[in-house]
Amino acid sequence: MTTTEREETVTLAGRDFTRRRWGRRLRRARPFLIALLLLGLLGGGVWLVFFSSVVTVREVSVQGNQTVSSVRVRAVAKAPIGRQLARVDLAAIRARVETIPAVKSVSVSRSWPHTIAISVTERTPVAVVDRSAGLQAVDEDGVLFDSYARQPDDLPLVETAPDVKSEALAEAAHVVSALRADIRAIVDRVEVESVDRITLHLTGGRTVMWGSAEQSDDKAAVLAVLLKQDAQEIDVSVPGRPTTR
Repeated sequence: MTTTEREETVTLAGRDFTRRRWGRRLRRARPFLIALLLLGLLGGGVWLVFFSSVVTVREVSVQGNQTVSSVRVRAVAKAPIGRQLARVDLAAIRARVETIPAVKSVSVSRSWPHTIAISVTERTPVAVVDRSAGLQAVDEDGVLFDSYARQPDDLPLVETAPDVKSEALAEAAHVVSALRADIRAIVDRVEVESVDRITLHLTGGRTVMWGSAEQSDDKAAVLAVLLKQDAQEIDVSVPGRPTTR
């Protein structure tokens, strides 16, 4: 082997050794490089979502509402337009919307990248009650909401004395809710003297002594049968021993 060949061989061996050495260094450093890359991506993502002006609130969508306007829901919600979507207090928005009397429940969520979605479940009126503020709707839980200039044809009137407790109103609402739709349609008014003295006044002059709201489903089933009889007064306060007159 000539001197030139030996020099070329040494040179090639040196280069190969250098490549292997750098290869070992890169393999040892690879986990750290990957971790550094992931850390950079995570930091960039956090900055993008929580601090930049890229992913901010630009719109508020409202769904599920029928009687309460979307404009009112948005006004009460006070969603912070322009704030980073990830930093919006959804619980605070939900609590504000729940103050609307006609709203029974609310769910609030983020719809990426720019929208707060508000889903509303409204209260369903089962009757109306005449209070000092006029006619108000009452739902199955006895909660008052909305107002009417006159009594709707499809809702019975609940009559209570001024000193009747709110629990009695809730009991009356439970009674009306237990009635079949066709029977509810012939209830003209519901008289509430106390929680256990509730009377239904039907169209045509018939009366139904209901008692309390306990066993209302059983009482409603018995009433549906007794209404077929020619009786002006029906007592289902004890559904196992009803009476007619």
